[in-house]
Amino acid sequence: MQSIRELYKIGHGPSSSHTLAPERACHLFTKLYGTFPYYEVELYGSLSLTGQGHRTDKVIMESLPGDCIIAFCDDWNESFPNGFYLKAFDANHQLVHKWTVFSLGGGSIQVKEYDLDWDEEVYHESSFKEIESYLTKNSKSFYDYVNEHEVKLDKFLKRILDAELACVENGLKADGYLPGKLKMKRSAKELYEQSNKLEGSEKERMRLMAYAYAASEENGAGNTCVTAPTLGACGVMASLLYYYAKDKKASEKDLIHALAVGGVIGNLIKTNATISGAVGGCQAEIGAAVSMASAACAYLEGLPISQIEYAAEIGMEHNLGLTCDPVMGYVMIPCIERNAMGILRAVDAALLSKHMSQVKEHLVSFDMVVNTMNETGKQIPISLKETAQGGLAKEFLQKDE
Repeated sequence: MQSIRELYKIGHGPSSSHTLAPERACHLFTKLYGTFPYYEVELYGSLSLTGQGHRTDKVIMESLPGDCIIAFCDDWNESFPNGFYLKAFDANHQLVHKWTVFSLGGGSIQVKEYDLDWDEEVYHESSFKEIESYLTKNSKSFYDYVNEHEVKLDKFLKRILDAELACVENGLKADGYLPGKLKMKRSAKELYEQSNKLEGSEKERMRLMAYAYAASEENGAGNTCVTAPTLGACGVMASLLYYYAKDKKASEKDLIHALAVGGVIGNLIKTNATISGAVGGCQAEIGAAVSMASAACAYLEGLPISQIEYAAEIGMEHNLGLTCDPVMGYVMIPCIERNAMGILRAVDAALLSKHMSQVKEHLVSFDMVVNTMNETGKQIPISLKETAQGGLAKEFLQKDE
């Protein structure tokens, strides 16, 4: 598996695949080859079909230092379904450099013509079963495990935690409307105010949803968020961390360790399946985020390794087959509301794991459900994988006809 540093990334919304990944590629391209007067970028797959709603064209033009022509293209014949060609031209309009960039999900990229240092594998284990065996044999915790493989990870995770908390905090303060043709009103602030009038579990659940709305609305506005594992699903883990920090007064140390636990789960999903909505549908984004947050919640509740695994399995299993059908290509409908529902599922998964484990042994493992998600994603039609050509996106456009 790759570094957890390549899973959690701080960046601007609204889409890690559509904005963060192209931005990273353009900045690296310029850093390696210098500046040129002319650029051409050809977008393919979901980058082409929903790139305008996701601001892909704008972030590319902002990231390249010369005149830039952007084309939204069909007939992509490369090995990965989501990507673009990046070309640099000299003053005589002669082609100097060309990259084939794959947007892998969560802001991660792969370049056909250039080996990236951050693509290196740093973990030997590639399944939960292998990790659990190692932890049990050596009496290690999840955090011990990641610290053995990644130097000074606590400092990195502290930055991630701070960014997560700030994202929710900013979202709770914001008013007005999100950018774009949908003219969506921000709701997090009012949801949080409503929660203050409630009691008991209803108050708790409403706050969790308000926090998820806050982070997701910040993402929809193009503001700073954290991929966990993607920007479109950023509200789930952010809500969990904010709730445990502000409402349950969890220590910073415990929250950092919870991020590590969630990171291991996200890494396993990324390694054995996908975290790209363009590849696996929203089960790969929200499903993965719920699975990560379920495991993190189970850790924060003091559950043992076996129950953390069960929580992560529940979180993913009950998002199998979830499609990605963003209305008009914006990461707003159904994405924001889906984050709010996702955090409730994560907390419930940890709760069910705790008590069901006392009743019977579960028969479906986390590794099994991740493999199932991968196969399910291959069977989801392209119209339901971040292309805005089917599902709710299609129905919404037909509503006034």
